[in-house]
Amino acid sequence: MGILANTVSFCQYRVVGTPPVGDPAVWAGEALAKGGFRSIDGSAEELSVGWVALDDPRDASFSFEPVFRRDHYLTFSLRRDQRRIPGALLRAHLEAAENEFLAAHPGLQRVPRQKREELREAVRGALFAKTLPAPAVYDAVWDTRRGVVSFASLSPKVLELFENLFKQCFEGLRLVPIHPFARAEAVTPEALQPALQAANGASNDAVLDLIRDNQWLGADFLLWLLYRTLNADARYRVSQDGPALEGTEFIAYLNDRLVLLGGGESGVQKVTVAGPQDNFSEVRTALLGGKQISEAILYLEQNENLWKTTLKGGMFQFASFKAPAVRIERDQRTDENAERVAVFYERMAVLEEGLQLFDSLLADFLQVRLGAEWPEWRGRLDAWLNP
Repeated sequence: MGILANTVSFCQYRVVGTPPVGDPAVWAGEALAKGGFRSIDGSAEELSVGWVALDDPRDASFSFEPVFRRDHYLTFSLRRDQRRIPGALLRAHLEAAENEFLAAHPGLQRVPRQKREELREAVRGALFAKTLPAPAVYDAVWDTRRGVVSFASLSPKVLELFENLFKQCFEGLRLVPIHPFARAEAVTPEALQPALQAANGASNDAVLDLIRDNQWLGADFLLWLLYRTLNADARYRVSQDGPALEGTEFIAYLNDRLVLLGGGESGVQKVTVAGPQDNFSEVRTALLGGKQISEAILYLEQNENLWKTTLKGGMFQFASFKAPAVRIERDQRTDENAERVAVFYERMAVLEEGLQLFDSLLADFLQVRLGAEWPEWRGRLDAWLNP
C-alpha cells in the first residue's frame, strides 16, 4: 500500500549531507529526472529501477514542479519492474535446447560447460522477451524542514535499492536509518543525554554497531510498556513537536499480538502470542524463560482518533501503521488535482501526529530508563514476572 493509504508499512531515514544551494524545485527535479524510471516493456531486460511521480507511476520526467514538490515536502516513488521466470519452466526449455544441441553433435555425450551457459542465457533471453515485467511501486516523502524521509517498505532488498539510488542521484547526500538509538537521541532532553551516551553499547558511531549493540532499547521499551499496559496508568502527555498540542493527553498500550525471541540449545527460538490478552500469562512465561519482546501491536489513542501499528523493536520500524481515515469535503467546484493535494496534506498530518505520540511515549520511557528511578522500576518488573 502507498504512503497515502490509511494503512501503510514504512520506515524513516535522516538525510545526511549538505543539500545543494538554491531552489529545491530545480535541484530535486534534476536529481529525480537523472534517476527516472525507464520502461522495459518492449525489451527482453530483466530489471529496471527508477523514480516516478507519487501520483502517477507512468510519469518519470519531473519537469513540472507540482508533480514532486508540495510546500516543504518532496514526493516521489521508487518503481521496480522485474521479469520473473518460474524455475521449472526455465529448466524444461533448457533441457529441450540441450537435447537439440546434442542431436546436432552426435559425437558428444554431454553439453560442454561453456556451451551450457550460452544455452541458458539464450533460453532466458527468449523467455524474458515473451514475459511481461511485474511492476512494484514504493512511495517516499522527504520532509526538507526536518531532513527526514519516510519510505513505504520494510523489505531489506527494496530498502537497499532505495538507499543506493538516492545516493547516486542526490550527490553529496545519503540516507541513514532512524534506528532506536538515533530516535532516542532525538527525544531525550539535554539533561539526560550523558546518561543515554553512558548506556550506549556501541564502541563507535557506525550505524550497524549502534543498532546491534543497543538492542536493549527496543526490548526494555516494550517490556516497560507491557507492564504499564497491565499494571499502571496508560495515559501519557504529548511532549514532542508535531501537529498535536504539547501537553494534551493520549493513551498507549500493547495488545492482540506479541513476538518474543530468545536463544536456546537449537538456536534462536521465536514465540508468537496472538489474540486479545487479559494478563499476558503466556508472555510472562516466555519472559521468565529468557526471551525478549521483539515486536508488538501498539495502540495510540487521542480523543476519537486511533493509531495502530506493529512496532519492530529492533529497528523501530512501523508495520501496518493504521491511522485515522482522511476525509475531504467535496463540492461541485472541487477538481481532482485539488482533492489529491488536500488528501496528501491531511494524510501527512495524521501520520506525523501518530509519530509525535510515539516519540512522546518513547521520551516518557527514557525519562524512567535513564533516570534514578529505573532500579525501582526494574524491581517492580521483576516482582511482576516472579509473583
